[in-house]
Amino acid sequence: MPLFPPENTAPHATSDWIFAHCDGGSRGNPGPSGFGAVITDATGNTLAELSEFLGIRTNNYAEYSGLLAVLDWALKNGRRSVKLVSDSELMVKQIQGKYKVNSPDLKPLWQTARDRIAKLDAFEITHALRHKNKAADALANQAMDRGMRRSVLGSDPAAPAKSSGAPSQSAPPPAVGNRPRATAIEPVEPKAYPSSPTMLRGFVKNGAIQLLGGATLPDGIFVKIIRE
Repeated sequence: MPLFPPENTAPHATSDWIFAHCDGGSRGNPGPSGFGAVITDATGNTLAELSEFLGIRTNNYAEYSGLLAVLDWALKNGRRSVKLVSDSELMVKQIQGKYKVNSPDLKPLWQTARDRIAKLDAFEITHALRHKNKAADALANQAMDRGMRRSVLGSDPAAPAKSSGAPSQSAPPPAVGNRPRATAIEPVEPKAYPSSPTMLRGFVKNGAIQLLGGATLPDGIFVKIIRE
């Protein structure tokens, strides 16, 4: 359904619209998170692929980050008519005004999204099941993989953000073929997991860590391996 277009705006030609699929995920919720989005024109040509690691965040924060990235890209590139698909029913219905936004973490992102949407001539957002959002989902997972791999190698997985939903001032990654890649918001500083008071011991078998005593670790946690 269209949201916030001026009442006196004439219908837009199909060629004026851009079409976006966005997705966000978190491994642990909260845990290592990232978003992905694919933007195409009316003929199906890919205009941009957005993908960024966000640090330690929730699923819903990552979903909103994907939406904000698409809106930021559209405004920066002079595209004022956006049709967006997301598999986050919560975010879609909050943007549509059907659900209230009670989370203090999401409310600033929701307000930023509303402000950006108000600058467009026309905007539509719809919900789709995950299997219809595969490309954006894959980009979100690639972002999480990149961030987690950098963390394991010892580098900072996310640079400090200027503010929630702020546009990035850094240069975008290089284009791949005819499909330019861009990032719309800077990642946020990750929150640290609480440290465990007890050292866990185990061994490596066939490339996998086997913990002694039946101990387990939650998804998304990072470990340091020391040879004994």
